Amino acid sequence: MAAMTSSARPHLNRRLAEFGTTIFAEMSALAQSTGSINLGQGFPDTDGPEEVREAAVRALRDGRGNQYPPGPGIPELRTAIAAHQRRRYGLSYDPGTEVLVTAGATEAIAAALLALVEPGDEVVALEPYYDSYAASIAMAGGTRVPVTLRPHDGGFRLDLDELRAAVTGRTRLLLINTPHNPTGTVLTRAELAAIAELAVERDLLVVTDEVYEHLVFDDAEHLPLASFPGMRERTVTIGSAGKTFSFTGWKVGWVTAAPELVTAVRSVKQFLTYVSSGPFQYAVAEALALPDTYFEAYRAGMLAKRDILAAGLTEAGFEVFKPAGTYFITTDIRPLGEKDGFAFCRALPERAGVVAIPNAVFYDDRDAGAPFVRFAFCKREEVLREAAERLRRM
Repeated sequence: MAAMTSSARPHLNRRLAEFGTTIFAEMSALAQSTGSINLGQGFPDTDGPEEVREAAVRALRDGRGNQYPPGPGIPELRTAIAAHQRRRYGLSYDPGTEVLVTAGATEAIAAALLALVEPGDEVVALEPYYDSYAASIAMAGGTRVPVTLRPHDGGFRLDLDELRAAVTGRTRLLLINTPHNPTGTVLTRAELAAIAELAVERDLLVVTDEVYEHLVFDDAEHLPLASFPGMRERTVTIGSAGKTFSFTGWKVGWVTAAPELVTAVRSVKQFLTYVSSGPFQYAVAEALALPDTYFEAYRAGMLAKRDILAAGLTEAGFEVFKPAGTYFITTDIRPLGEKDGFAFCRALPERAGVVAIPNAVFYDDRDAGAPFVRFAFCKREEVLREAAERLRRM
């Protein structure tokens, strides 16, 4: 006899009903089935430094991290993270109480929002936003309030008046991402100062996603929001080894914050993965101690890749918003006679043998994002040149 269900209610929690299979899974599958160049998902097609990979092998062989590592992360990595924040930005954190290692930045985002947001709280987030933001806010029972970055002078800009107007008596937290995925915007000193002033004035918590901190180009500079007056005690800063060292599969991220905020985030994190990436934590500790020449060469290499793809996309007829950070380029497809990013991206593999991502998936207002398409340039230069040539032929 067939088992009876208690009701006709859908199996998936209603808070997550709007979230199905991610567009990244769909487009990556399409890339594989068509043999297309995948410029959709943001992962490099080469590994990071050999000495960092060897550090992971050494840890495995020496039996370091093969069993459960400490819940907050191994002491060596927490110390290295604190040293990195101090050396790069002059921010001092206690490795024992103010640093938490996570299973990538995605877990850090989820744990922070689940810890700090309760049902009914509003979370103001910059739109378009990384897709896990919306899901994490929903899981926490919060209400997301988007503030849209809009095209302006060849890039995307934040309207500070719109941000201020979005804050209400129910606002609990600002969710900031700089350098910003997918637009490549890097918030300026003046913009960050205004955000800090608003957070202090309205007594708001801030979660700031800074995983692309080492990928800023041209005249842009990365300034941690926690370094602004009144922000250290109210800011949860998220970082990641995956984007900085090109080992995205290792899933090593971290949180730096005041002790009470780290304690709150850790209280949630322990019931998500508990711990992860044991041997890789030792390798990332060594990676963070690499000389400045590594970070400079990494940035310069990615800048060259940005310019190769940007030039190819421009020649192919796209309007290109050249990013000041990250490894993504946002384009406008309307000069090509197109207006629906979803339809364009689903047809692009057959038309050109290239895969991209429709930016509309990063918007609450799908119409606002409809004509924009994102390409990743964290690939080998010869791959980018081939993709650019395919798009030109299209």
